Amino acid sequence: MIVVEDLHKHFGGFHAVDGASLEIAEGSITGLIGPNGAGKTTLFNVIAGVLPPTSGRVTMAGEDITGLAPHELFHKGLLRTFQIAHEFSSMTCRENLMMVPGNQIGETLWNTWFGRKRIADQERALRAKADEVLEFLTVEHLADHKAGQISGGQKKLLELGRTMMVEARIVFLDEVGAGVNRTLLNTIGDAILRLNAERGYTFVVIEHDMDFIGRLCDPVICMAEGKVLAEGTLAEIKANEQVIEAYLGTGLKNKQKVEA
Repeated sequence: MIVVEDLHKHFGGFHAVDGASLEIAEGSITGLIGPNGAGKTTLFNVIAGVLPPTSGRVTMAGEDITGLAPHELFHKGLLRTFQIAHEFSSMTCRENLMMVPGNQIGETLWNTWFGRKRIADQERALRAKADEVLEFLTVEHLADHKAGQISGGQKKLLELGRTMMVEARIVFLDEVGAGVNRTLLNTIGDAILRLNAERGYTFVVIEHDMDFIGRLCDPVICMAEGKVLAEGTLAEIKANEQVIEAYLGTGLKNKQKVEA
């Protein structure tokens, strides 16, 4: 689905992504881990068009998407969420979802004058779709709540729900578990697994919670200092000496301590 080749992103003399190469298989849930400052979020931002790369190449299903803008990638089915949720706080959860699909009929002045029936029909369809998404995520009781008033974990679910309002092919989730209680994190994990199994979503997940990564992700990719350090199952990653060194600056003599 995604191939990243020798990707670089420099900020002056700082190399946030420094020659990263990786592949994301279609239909997988891939975990991306690494110590703080490893370049994980910057890599996401470059792939998703938020930042232009300094050099390197990104392809999606064989098509070169290097440097495309987020809205262009959105229409190709590549979406991302953020560590801090970006909701429309004064709108309801249902309205937040209804805003997602692009090129809506009511967006043109002409249609607001002469296409009111078509606008009304589309809004009914979008409302029904939003309610279906909220039910899927088990938060239908929040439909009429202002998005700015729900909990941080519920906002993460709402962000995931946005990806369900369009034909998403691959979704990049940036620290979906940050600040989320364990019960709600399990609900988010259940939704990701269902979207993957039932609707064929491909996911890439940045997360520091190894239990969450272990439940969802195979393979797991570890980054350090802007490079891909290792790839494999979580068990293989946890046993990798380079990974242990990157996280703790220690070696095999302390490996048992890490595993414990």
